[in-house]
Amino acid sequence: MVDSQYNLPNDIGISALDCAEAFRLLSPREQMYSHYLSRSAWYGGLAVLLQTSPESANIFVLLQKIFRKQPAAQLEPVATAAGLTSEEYQAFLVYAAGLYANMGNYKSFGDTKFIPNLPKDHLKALVFASQAFQDQPSEMEALWNSCSSALFSLEDKQKQLGLGDKGITTYFSGNCALEDAELAQKFLDSRNLSAYNTRLFKKESGGKPWCGVVVLRDCAVDGEGETHCGTFDFEGKEFTVKRGDYAPLMEKVSHYLEKAQAHAANENQKRMLEEYRRSFTLGSIDAHKEGSRYWIKDKGPIVERATGTPLAPEESLKVLLPELPWPRDFEKDNFLKPDFTSLDVLTFAGSGIPAGINIPNWPSFEVQVGLHELLGHGSGKLFVQDDTGKFNFDQSTLINPETGEKVTSWYRGSETWDSKFSTIASSYEECRAECVGLYLCLNKHVLSIFGHEGQGAEEVVYVNWLNMVRAGLLGLEFYTAESSSWRQAHMQARFVILRVLLEAGEGLVGLEEVTGEDGQPDARITLDRTKIHTVGKTAIQRFLCKLQVLKATADVEGGRALYDGYSAVTDIGPHNFLRLRDTVLLRKDERKMFVQANTRINGEAVELVEYEGSAAGLIRSFTERFQDDAEQLEANLLELSNRDSPC
Repeated sequence: MVDSQYNLPNDIGISALDCAEAFRLLSPREQMYSHYLSRSAWYGGLAVLLQTSPESANIFVLLQKIFRKQPAAQLEPVATAAGLTSEEYQAFLVYAAGLYANMGNYKSFGDTKFIPNLPKDHLKALVFASQAFQDQPSEMEALWNSCSSALFSLEDKQKQLGLGDKGITTYFSGNCALEDAELAQKFLDSRNLSAYNTRLFKKESGGKPWCGVVVLRDCAVDGEGETHCGTFDFEGKEFTVKRGDYAPLMEKVSHYLEKAQAHAANENQKRMLEEYRRSFTLGSIDAHKEGSRYWIKDKGPIVERATGTPLAPEESLKVLLPELPWPRDFEKDNFLKPDFTSLDVLTFAGSGIPAGINIPNWPSFEVQVGLHELLGHGSGKLFVQDDTGKFNFDQSTLINPETGEKVTSWYRGSETWDSKFSTIASSYEECRAECVGLYLCLNKHVLSIFGHEGQGAEEVVYVNWLNMVRAGLLGLEFYTAESSSWRQAHMQARFVILRVLLEAGEGLVGLEEVTGEDGQPDARITLDRTKIHTVGKTAIQRFLCKLQVLKATADVEGGRALYDGYSAVTDIGPHNFLRLRDTVLLRKDERKMFVQANTRINGEAVELVEYEGSAAGLIRSFTERFQDDAEQLEANLLELSNRDSPC
């Protein structure tokens, strides 16, 4: 019997992402601008299939071919005739919807594989009975054979995404390990190349046991950017840099960005899109950064904002920086004004939609997210010595508050936070941002900025902290015991915070295993609200300061020891977290999936095409999304997938 965590339940929540009123309020020019941006995003989002697993693109094409010929309602009697029960057919629809929503057969939140919740031979019978198969039997049988084994496989390595023995990845060839990734990062740093739009393939070449091929993601046109390419020796290894990864998709992205430029509202938007086009055409991260600079200058654009309003004024936020628990020298020299708005989303192309987009503005959620995003990720300095030897701090006087001695480590040259802290960087930073939210929400002035005062403000604090410790426990769903690894950065961060607050003691947080009303294992977590401002504040203050100091000083060894220690999930100590993980898995709810609208041009106008919030509606939205060039697009995806298959 398959573990239920690898299936999507038939009753999973599926909702339509509503943006009709916001879209209606746009001018015809703004609607056209939105349309072309949306098209660009959807074609670019298809790259996620190829970046998720070797089989995802093939499964996507298989489903597209089936449902383009027969929508869900028309396919149902075919399924019945093929021997499927109504529950099995619904399971197939839910699987298809899940693959579309996640842009692959691994969950976007948690990186766990999901497989169809019906027997393989039953699904094969349906595929072979479909009209698509009747029209092109050889092609469809080959397509089924190319992905059916992996589609259902739950071998240990295939249960989750990861590098090396820990899981599946297409960012690296299957023979790459962590040390290969670290070596490649050093090579990229030496060539002043960013890793953000690259993949690494390790091959044998000319008798050499190690040859790294780094591929840049772009359209591979001749001209600018070619200087990055070539073959180089580095630390006794050979690296070859090539271009043109996902070229057919990047061409589509650039094409629609160019179309959008004609309908831009101002010069900043035009220049932003031009730089983004250069980035996707030439594989230039610098061009993407330049485009982002124009994006920042384009304050409050209607297409991004529509009915949004700012969360908090700049001056109110600036005064909060000194409240953070580290010395002034550890804070950024200049506070960058945030442009935080509430959005009505037309298109979110990629592996899943952040749930926060559709969560109601509960007070505690609003406060935590606002502080997390604006002051969590927006605060804290990194100490750097650039390539010219210049420091952005006084290394002769700066004192490390954790040791009481002068700072002895920092970032050098092209080193970055991500390149130094690598595998823990993302979760570590999310943890730091969450701690900023917890810490600053205890400040009455902060709460008043968000409109909360008196007893109501205290309720916000209590609910915010209680939500955090509960989320820390629920985070165990995203821990893989077999490989001792975490699959989701935010949930690992919240578990770390739970561990910190449990360690604080004095009855601040309680956690016990109990039996639920249904007779099954359950867990109860409690928070003493009278100790949040004392025991809780002190614990978070100390931990947050450590996080920032280790990050600022590029102390990878100290940072990893601290973070890995609190991230450990064991059965040792006062709490058996491995057993609690089993309880969390038993009680978990699946995340919702969202059906997004399409846009299409009808004469001189742009129409918004909406779909019902169901598996059938989600499937239909995808088959109609790419109908203009479906066959060519599917051929391109299969070619790109086959190109990767030997790796």
